[in-house]
Amino acid sequence: MPKVSVIIPVYNTGKYIKKSLDSVKNQTMKDLEIIIVNDGSTDNSEDIINNWIKENTDIVIQYYKKENGGLSSARNYGIDKANGKYIMLLDSDDYIDSQLFKNLEQYIDDEIDLIKFKMIKVNNNGEEIEKLSGPVFEKCTGEEAFEKLVGNDNFLEVACIYLYRRDFFVENKFTYNTKNKYHEDFGLTPLIIINAKTVVSTNVYGYYYMQTENSIMRNEDYNKNIQKAKDVLAHYDNMIEKINDYKILEKTKDLVKRYYTNTLIIKAEELKAPEKQEYLKQVKERKVYKNIKPINLKQRIKRIILKHNINLYLKMR
Repeated sequence: MPKVSVIIPVYNTGKYIKKSLDSVKNQTMKDLEIIIVNDGSTDNSEDIINNWIKENTDIVIQYYKKENGGLSSARNYGIDKANGKYIMLLDSDDYIDSQLFKNLEQYIDDEIDLIKFKMIKVNNNGEEIEKLSGPVFEKCTGEEAFEKLVGNDNFLEVACIYLYRRDFFVENKFTYNTKNKYHEDFGLTPLIIINAKTVVSTNVYGYYYMQTENSIMRNEDYNKNIQKAKDVLAHYDNMIEKINDYKILEKTKDLVKRYYTNTLIIKAEELKAPEKQEYLKQVKERKVYKNIKPINLKQRIKRIILKHNINLYLKMR
């Protein structure tokens, strides 16, 4: 059994996939396997992958080609094929530091359920744009970890900056939602965290998030913003359906609900009328104000405003 299965979903990333694959091949910790899931690419990704596989016969590689089903579908497919003690999800236009797994090996050997590391934004030339910081802490429960991360880590939900102990992932039957195209990390990562028995958050910078033309332009497509808002609502509904069955503290459930509620409300700022008004109507119908548990007068006032006038609440943020 390899220590790590690196799952790389690929869709039309011919410009970047070789660098991504090379970064896994160049790991100083060699006890790993690479699982490539070609999610129906229509560019030259397949040719590049096949050539790369021929040139790297000394590495354990699983390569699968499937009909396009989206990122969630490709991730689920790869996770199902994984044999490693841990799984990692690597986007095919990003890459990792050669020391990443070596630097995390002590936590792998300690069989921590969830190992968090950090990422760096880079441009197409590999030049650093920004180091993305966040809380660092040693082993604690998933509920404790979520409390430490929420409000202090803007990248809490980013799936690619965690190592997941595979048995923990599979036993809890975690899957990425294939019905919704966007915000798949938001839909699942918080639920993974709170169910983990052990979590660490390290100061290891090992994931390079490439700012490609696609990643820069994707927020400029308004139709996508409309769909993203709908998907956030669907992920919220899924969380509400599942969380009450989890054997966790009530205060953790309240914290998770508040986290999702805040994201729901903030999402409205990406919309214009009339889509914004329809979206806020949907949010109001969910009575999300109940997820705000006030502990002082100011919070009580904000809760009342959220109940009656979400637009005003947004202006007060």
